[in-house]
Amino acid sequence: MEEEMDWMGEVIMASWNVLVASAPYMLLGFFVAGLLKAFLPDSLVSRHLGGHSFGSIFKASALGVPMPLCSCGVLPTAAGLRQQGAGKGPTAAFLISTPETGVDSIAVTWALLDPFMAVIRPISAFFTAMVTGGIVQVLDRKQILSEKNVQVGPVPRDSLPVTSLQLLPMAEQMAGPETSCHGSCCSGSTGSSPSFFQRFQAGMAFAFGDLFKDIALWFMVGVLIAGAIAVFITPEMITFWLGSPLVAMLVMVAIAVPLYVCATASTPIAAALVLKGLNPGAALVFLLAGPAVNAASLTVISRILGKGMTVVYVSGIIVCALAMGFATDWFYGFMGGLERWQTGTAGEEGSLISIVSALILLGLFAWKGTEALWQRWHGNEECVCGHCH
Repeated sequence: MEEEMDWMGEVIMASWNVLVASAPYMLLGFFVAGLLKAFLPDSLVSRHLGGHSFGSIFKASALGVPMPLCSCGVLPTAAGLRQQGAGKGPTAAFLISTPETGVDSIAVTWALLDPFMAVIRPISAFFTAMVTGGIVQVLDRKQILSEKNVQVGPVPRDSLPVTSLQLLPMAEQMAGPETSCHGSCCSGSTGSSPSFFQRFQAGMAFAFGDLFKDIALWFMVGVLIAGAIAVFITPEMITFWLGSPLVAMLVMVAIAVPLYVCATASTPIAAALVLKGLNPGAALVFLLAGPAVNAASLTVISRILGKGMTVVYVSGIIVCALAMGFATDWFYGFMGGLERWQTGTAGEEGSLISIVSALILLGLFAWKGTEALWQRWHGNEECVCGHCH
């Protein structure tokens, strides 16, 4: 019993250290996400991502990088793009770059890994989205041409699986003003355009409300897993089982594909494995494949893109992740060896700002968790302007 208490205390302390190291950057990431929500027009996404051109694929890949949406939250947005006429290529690109990275996960990557990984991660997400979206677009055009004699005219809107997708989390967060927030719950939002302060307030309410509730639980789970890895996994185990970079990357793919883990939650897990000796390329593969592909979202993606294109979608993500993983290993080896990178991620003693930030995160987590339980217990539903449930 005493031994169990000892290792539980070690896991809690290791998890606390991870939380302290990442908390200031998490809060910064949520703040920037709120600014994006407040001042990036919802219509910008549908206006620039619609169509079937390769320019739309580029825009979809670029716009998805900073977007604060998880792998499930992006699904309704992608379905809406298809309904508005976007091709499968831009839709696939948006489905990849959006969950693989975001302003919050980039900030945490900077804190727990290093500046280069914080840069290469969004670049890799953009590259994967561009390549995979381009392949999907080319194959889709060929398929449309081959079926031209069978079906003439555009695909009916009723054939797209939007109705079922609307039940998923965050289904209305990226919707346009004409579809969001009906009824009296947001009275006063019509008429004149909202002021700067109103936009800012709504953005912060989204970031530290809806977005926080979608990410916080999974992030805390990731922090606890990172603490368990720090206590129970030894460098010798990583060297024995994952000593080969290729084997390590393939194992990361095998773990990441069926597992649901958002971009922010995957970061502390990858950082903990890195400290035990995992090569940075394999860590990047986990960071890319985990958020973009999981068993829960694949069934919905197959309805948006079609079964054949979903196979291309998954294959493109895996191949691009492996390619960027090898490139990352080469870069770190060229710049002075992997050992220096691993020791550089160990972090330092938490500062007062870091400790206060961690306490704020825990307070928000407790507050939002209690609020959600209260609403579920009493059958009440939250109604925030711009996001009515």
